[in-house]
Amino acid sequence: MERELKYLDIVEQPISMHPKKFALWLFLVTVVMIFAALTSAYIVRQAEGNWLEYELPEIFWITSGIVVLSSVFLHWAYISAKKDNLLNLRIGMVMTVILGIAFLVGQWYSWVALVDRDVFFVGNPAGSFLYVFTGLHAAHLISGVIFLIIVLISTFRLKVHSQAMNTMEMATTYWHFLGGLWIYLFMFLLLNH
Repeated sequence: MERELKYLDIVEQPISMHPKKFALWLFLVTVVMIFAALTSAYIVRQAEGNWLEYELPEIFWITSGIVVLSSVFLHWAYISAKKDNLLNLRIGMVMTVILGIAFLVGQWYSWVALVDRDVFFVGNPAGSFLYVFTGLHAAHLISGVIFLIIVLISTFRLKVHSQAMNTMEMATTYWHFLGGLWIYLFMFLLLNH
């Protein structure tokens, strides 16, 4: 009888996840599907010919470094929050927000560099795809920066600490995802342009 009760205790425990985290993961899956479809369409369209050959702007290397560095600062902030080191948490969040904004500025300058190389949104599909990739990623990144600013404000209101990590965990997941997505897109473009 005791053995059956232990089995029932194990079976009846539901697997739980915070509803907001679950919604975030569903959203991330949809973003993956969108970019998978776009990169597949890129490959298919490129194979048809009439494809503009151009060099990627060098600033893509810089923005890639910026996004990786921002993830390092955010991870440092996350670890600091778990240890209740509020000063390091705030410093890490401020640096992450600054680097996120720097990435967006870098993306703008990459578009300027593309125009200087006669790569436009309208015209050849090669340019159109590049602007769609970078523009769609930038739109998600803007939402990520807004999310980071909300978390940053929460750190100053003492709402992020070792006992209240939900928002911090969600922001960290989203930001690391966006960083990984950018690295994927950059590598994809390096290998397929």
